[in-house]
Amino acid sequence: MFPPFPTQKAAKICAIVIEKINSGEIKIERVTQISEERRENGFMVGALVCTDKNGDEKNLITISGISRRLVLPASLPFIFVPPIVSAAQIADALSENDAEIHALTQKINAEIERSRNVVIEPRRNVNDLIERRKILCATSLSRVHALYNFHFANGEKKSLFEILKTPAKLPPTGTGDCCAPKLFDFAFKNALLPVSLCENVFPSGEEKNPCDERCAILLPKMLGLKIIFRDDDICVIDKPSGLLSVPGRGEEKHDSAQTRLRRLFPQIPEKCAIHRLDMETSGIMILAMNLESLKKMQRQFENGEVKKEYVALLDGVLSKMGIAKTGEMETFFRVDLENRPHQIWDSVHGKKAITRWEILGVQNYHAPNGEIRPATRVRFLPQTGRTHQLRTASADLHGFGVPIIGDSLYGKKDAGERLMLHAQKIEFLHPRTNQKIVFECTADF
Repeated sequence: MFPPFPTQKAAKICAIVIEKINSGEIKIERVTQISEERRENGFMVGALVCTDKNGDEKNLITISGISRRLVLPASLPFIFVPPIVSAAQIADALSENDAEIHALTQKINAEIERSRNVVIEPRRNVNDLIERRKILCATSLSRVHALYNFHFANGEKKSLFEILKTPAKLPPTGTGDCCAPKLFDFAFKNALLPVSLCENVFPSGEEKNPCDERCAILLPKMLGLKIIFRDDDICVIDKPSGLLSVPGRGEEKHDSAQTRLRRLFPQIPEKCAIHRLDMETSGIMILAMNLESLKKMQRQFENGEVKKEYVALLDGVLSKMGIAKTGEMETFFRVDLENRPHQIWDSVHGKKAITRWEILGVQNYHAPNGEIRPATRVRFLPQTGRTHQLRTASADLHGFGVPIIGDSLYGKKDAGERLMLHAQKIEFLHPRTNQKIVFECTADF
């Protein structure tokens, strides 16, 4: 995953830590026995530079895993961050089933060895043993994962299972033991503001990004945003469905993509959103890290120089209605003054919207209530940027007459359903370098 914060300051801290480990000034203390297959492997050294409420810098350091810890001399101005869950806690969680799992492993190995001399292998008994061991291992891992709780940038604290939202699906072993989650958890728990993050491989010193396998599960939730790209000028995020682009009126509408980014980077412009996505629409959204970039990017949007691509699932089969596979439509909508933000057709006073489309195919849609029905996957290429342009182009009779699935304004939205509209690609000129830049973000439907 993309590094959520600049790396330069933290990289210097990592280099110092590795140098002092090699010189012996920083000691590595083994907490648990390391397995033979991991004995020769290195580990990650992570650093997070933060500021406290007074603006003073705090340098947090840690290492990946739970089997080692660093012993620092008092002369170093670093804070060692321990694992979120200790090795002792994990051992205790595993202990209940540990003996039976080992016994089953011995039985399985003995049964496999015995069956090698039999013409027809008696596999049923082995398979039963393997299945029993599998259930016990899953139960033990579930107990371990239940120990993990993480502090968020917004002050909340959630368990790993709350983050996953699917307790039945276990995350990869070691989720929560990488450097980045440990460092952010400690920072948010102690009201520290992250400034710079870096992770280096020990002993080589090679710089690595937070991993896709484990960190990508946790960090977007802990930070409040999934950052696709970030530099000194712009930040590109994958906005989730259900999150406002900018805050609305009232405390209940304060939470937004803009609010969350400014929580992480308080120095950026107060109104940093360069453009907006509907609350129910997910996908690529660009925010500015400084005023100059904000103005330059807004100008590109106003001049129609930004190319955008969306994907949607429409509630029906368009080909049966005689709709061509590709085409372009013009529609004219304005706000319904008595029912904001709903848009209504108005060929006289409505704003012209131009939408190109391509039908990608028909698929089965599995609704949250268990219903399965056909849906059409459509790629939209809006040539203008009107409010609810793609939703009205889909649902209104002047367009396709088929709403996007989960559209609460122009179709229907059942319990547990989301709007199946996603901003999947964007192309523009970088505001500083003036180079063409393209970002893609796959929909999860």
